[in-house]
Amino acid sequence: MAKRASRQTSLKLDNQLCFALYAAANRVTRLYQPLLAELGLTYPQYLVLLVLWEQDRRSVGELGELLDLDSGTLTPLLKRMELAGLVDRQRDSEDQRRVLISLTRAGTKLRERAQTIPGAMACQLDLPAAELLALREQLKHLRAAVGD
Repeated sequence: MAKRASRQTSLKLDNQLCFALYAAANRVTRLYQPLLAELGLTYPQYLVLLVLWEQDRRSVGELGELLDLDSGTLTPLLKRMELAGLVDRQRDSEDQRRVLISLTRAGTKLRERAQTIPGAMACQLDLPAAELLALREQLKHLRAAVGD
């Protein structure tokens, strides 16, 4: 009887790590939407800019690896960002197979306006800073443990 009860609870939605992560990620991403809309950005575009603000001129492969996105997702995203005037895409002169992504002046300037987003998100989450930092570290640890 105990095994049967255990089997029944093991498949409850609320007992699933995958659902807890999925639901939390969706809700957090939705909190970003109005903040990013003011900048004319989608959440994936914001992530690309975060990477480029740290270090400009990255290959599409580097961006994909850092953001955990495949080129089929990343390429159309980068094309839209180029059309919006946020990034430039150029073939690497040393290796024509590589496409390099660089910030435009507008993409660089947008960083100033984005400075308020992390603080606004922290206020919306309404959790102590230490708890948020610990959660981020736990999620990094989980990501590393899961691997590729």
